[in-house]
Amino acid sequence: MNRQELVAHIKAKKSFLCVGLDTDIEKIPNHLKETEDPIYEFNKAIIDATKDYCVAYKPNIAFYESLGSKGWSSLEKTLNYIPKDIFTIADAKRGDIGNTSKLYARAFFEQMDFDSITVAPYMGSDSVLPFLSYENKFVILLALTSNEGALDFQFMTSNSTGLKLYEKVIEKASTWGNPENLMFVVGATRPEMLKNIRKLAPDNFLLVPGVGAQGGSLEGVAMNGMNKDCGLLVNSSRGVIYADQSESFATVAGEKAKELQQEMEGYLKKFGVI
Repeated sequence: MNRQELVAHIKAKKSFLCVGLDTDIEKIPNHLKETEDPIYEFNKAIIDATKDYCVAYKPNIAFYESLGSKGWSSLEKTLNYIPKDIFTIADAKRGDIGNTSKLYARAFFEQMDFDSITVAPYMGSDSVLPFLSYENKFVILLALTSNEGALDFQFMTSNSTGLKLYEKVIEKASTWGNPENLMFVVGATRPEMLKNIRKLAPDNFLLVPGVGAQGGSLEGVAMNGMNKDCGLLVNSSRGVIYADQSESFATVAGEKAKELQQEMEGYLKKFGVI
């Protein structure tokens, strides 16, 4: 899926919702644990309930690889079940030297055919460029995250440039890629920073986790981060997929996704995207 197709999909669905498939075997309803593949059965039900309201799905790879080969099988089946017109994000946070990154890119873009992957920028260009070599695939680079540990490094200021580290990441990475193949992760719990990030990356899409269970405000994200094409993929994981623990979990997840979609539709209209 290229950028133009993603924008068209956002306009058609009146949504910029990404549903995070952070599927924890210990948190899914008990009745599913008796099935042959509980993770896949849970994901399948969530996808059926939310696919009309979201434009992206983001499996967190750690939840699958922690289960060994069975987890990878569940991920593969989940990916195949997602409708082909919905953007897929491998939340893998890979970042290694060039040769290793080439193999990570091959794994997620060729073997599994994800549309995008989250990448850590700490090792610089040679860890990122192998992912950027794929046509109609996206690197989603960690820039400003919502966790407490973000304060350890991301706000450090350079004596020579005056830029904070997250600003330098965005500035430098923008010379490696462009809005057609590069997005940035910006935590929803820091919406006040979005205006500054929009100055550095006016046209790039931003993947924004942290809305819902982590306390991020959808209004704050939309008001500070939306551009003429929307330019946002706002992720909700726990707030949607674990909204209910009963046998009605999928119905409730669909209702939560619909609520977010309806709120998002208002912001898309407010900013003239639709």
